[in-house]
Amino acid sequence: MLTHLDEQNRPKMVDVSSKNDTNREATASGIITMSAKALDMVLNNKNKKGPVLQTAVISAILGAKQTSTLIPMCHPLMLTSINCDIDELKDGFKLIVTAKLKGQTGVEMEALTGVSIGLLTIYDMVKAVDKSMVIKDIKLLKKSGGKSGKYELKL
Repeated sequence: MLTHLDEQNRPKMVDVSSKNDTNREATASGIITMSAKALDMVLNNKNKKGPVLQTAVISAILGAKQTSTLIPMCHPLMLTSINCDIDELKDGFKLIVTAKLKGQTGVEMEALTGVSIGLLTIYDMVKAVDKSMVIKDIKLLKKSGGKSGKYELKL
């Protein structure tokens, strides 16, 4: 039986009220590639729209916090921590988002949404210089907590 459908085949949000609170953490990442000109502009803070990487981090945090308003079956969560790291690549950036909470349901979607929104923000801020940017490889790297325990992506 699918967990997001009731007995009459109607959509529902899963009832997690009987689950115990556990410490939960999830880390996701994604990549945006761009032209050398766009990369140089971002790295040297020469973007007309402002500081791209700092804005992307703020957007990733906001995206993680807003997951339940964007993804219909996600529970609103009281996140206790959201951390964002950006690694410079030869042709772009890798954004890594870790979300944490103590609660009854996981934070994988929050980490993944944070990555997606952060990368989309970079695209939006740089598109005037490079419309050929590519957002790719958005994935869950690891999670812990809850009934299913630990997961780590095998690369």
